[in-house]
Amino acid sequence: MSEIELQYGLFPSPITPLAMARGLSFAEVALSPLGYLLWLENRSDRGVIVVKPLDGQGRRDLNADFAVRAKVGYGGGDFAVFGEWVYFIDAIQGRIYRQSFLGGPAQPLTPAFGRAAAPTPSPDGKWLAFVHTYEEKDVLAVVDSSGQGWPQILVQGEDFYMQPAWHPKGRHLAWIAWNHPNMPWDGTWLRIGELEVYHGHLRCTTVETITGDERTSIFQPLFSPDGRTLAYVAESENWWQLWLYDLQTQERRQLTGAPAEHALPAWLQGMRTFQFSPDGRWIFVVRNQDARDRLVKISVESGEETQVDFDTPYTALGQICLTEWQGETVLAFIASAATLPPRVITVHENGSTQVWGRAYAEDIPFSSYSSGKPIEWIGKDGETVHGLFYPPHHPTAKGKGLPPLIIHIHGGPTSQVKNGFNPRAQYFATRGYAFLEVNYRGSSGYGKAYREKLRTFWGIYDVEDALSGAQACVERGLVDGGKLVIMGGSAGGFTVLKALEDYPGFFKAGVCLYGVSNQFTLAQETHKFEAHYLDSLLGALPQAAAIYRERSPIYFVDRIRDPVAIYQGEEDTVVPRAQSDAVVESLRRRGVPHIYHLYAGEGHGFRKSETIEHFYKTVEAFLREHVLFG
Repeated sequence: MSEIELQYGLFPSPITPLAMARGLSFAEVALSPLGYLLWLENRSDRGVIVVKPLDGQGRRDLNADFAVRAKVGYGGGDFAVFGEWVYFIDAIQGRIYRQSFLGGPAQPLTPAFGRAAAPTPSPDGKWLAFVHTYEEKDVLAVVDSSGQGWPQILVQGEDFYMQPAWHPKGRHLAWIAWNHPNMPWDGTWLRIGELEVYHGHLRCTTVETITGDERTSIFQPLFSPDGRTLAYVAESENWWQLWLYDLQTQERRQLTGAPAEHALPAWLQGMRTFQFSPDGRWIFVVRNQDARDRLVKISVESGEETQVDFDTPYTALGQICLTEWQGETVLAFIASAATLPPRVITVHENGSTQVWGRAYAEDIPFSSYSSGKPIEWIGKDGETVHGLFYPPHHPTAKGKGLPPLIIHIHGGPTSQVKNGFNPRAQYFATRGYAFLEVNYRGSSGYGKAYREKLRTFWGIYDVEDALSGAQACVERGLVDGGKLVIMGGSAGGFTVLKALEDYPGFFKAGVCLYGVSNQFTLAQETHKFEAHYLDSLLGALPQAAAIYRERSPIYFVDRIRDPVAIYQGEEDTVVPRAQSDAVVESLRRRGVPHIYHLYAGEGHGFRKSETIEHFYKTVEAFLREHVLFG
């Protein structure tokens, strides 16, 4: 088929705003030894648990009455499975419910106050440990799994709890804890509590700290099947490495040593990157290196490693779980690749995979997508910066001249964009935009030193790295330097505002989604999880008041003169709407070209299908007016 020459940005993309709105996202996956696979689909603003037998006979939703989503902090830890029982969190009430996936109604286990997350069944199924928050107080709690008793507090006294894990004999529980002003990637403790039943109630009698401190983060405690070893991830020489702790000898042994990450910044409850094999001889771990995930099988005894190569080249793997079924170890993941939308898959030890759920219809040929590639460049001060570059791509359209570039800034800021499927990048790349994901200094995935570069420098390095990334693409002849756009949400939206203020005229336009504009009010109004996050990003108040003022875009918003599109959720509790309202007031007063869309019923990040469709329609029209034809 012959190519048609068109203006970049006007390619006839097969990805419509409606297709973006109707796409699913997967939040969790679980396996039952009874031969069932379950996963959580986010359909618009409703989370639904899907049940599928591994023999392939039929698929159904667990129920039609509930929206499943935990809301402790940023969420996560939405459901768990034990035998035939599913324990899930109702998004509206925050309660834990129990329901059999073999049939029958859901039964509440906890009362309707506060919020629960990370339901974790005991090895005998009699108890359910969970994280609970109420009136700004977080605890580890337990309830009998039949729902006959009142929940009891197991552990309290620290600001945050995460990732409870039972010992196979049920007499000990491990967990992660930390306190303000730390975030879970700054410094945490791994603790083990001894449990006993007293007058029909389970209680914690003693607590032992295994490892961790205020400058070392620990991730995902997990006991071996025989109960002799506790595995966890801890920082070692710049990287998150896998460790083993012998419960009898109290000896610690580092199991991995590759210059790669074996954990994630724990933004959510319920995150996991490794699992023991059913016999305990092996650990399967997801290794993140160069923004790409790989599955590695490691001998617990010798440390010998084998990379598990799949028959489909997935490059992003999430929420590993496994079980033994019909005499074989079966693993499950949420998986994708640069040109392969997210799927729920199972993997056999020989690397063969099976697809059970698809986030998108997959009616678009994979060859229609842009292949994102890792890219590096030298930042303003001579240090290396990382990113992913998506060139414009269309099977039959050819662009004239050089393409416009969208520089996208991820949120967090302690996050990372991996080389998995990126629907936003594909939406624009298939229309003829180049798209650069900037994993600026401060991002995870490249070691602790890189991740901590942003400490007290938020609003400086992220902005500099966005500009130097754009300049690198221009200098390499990849894009049109007169058609640069900066886009980002939350912390990325803050970087958008700062860049437009500090470097007016550099970008043709900006797109800001629920961006931080006032650091003072953010520190006062944001949710508990991030209440002291700015202590590390900017400094503690009141000592750092001058820095807060200097890094608050609202005090310099009159410098913005380039067109900007602003999007905000009306019910956002992380970055309240007042942050966007104040910016828009200045733009209106000074006549700066802009659009402002405020979405009812949306919080921090958009979930509703109608919101997502509207966003893509309006932002594309905005870019046509101010970038393509500006």
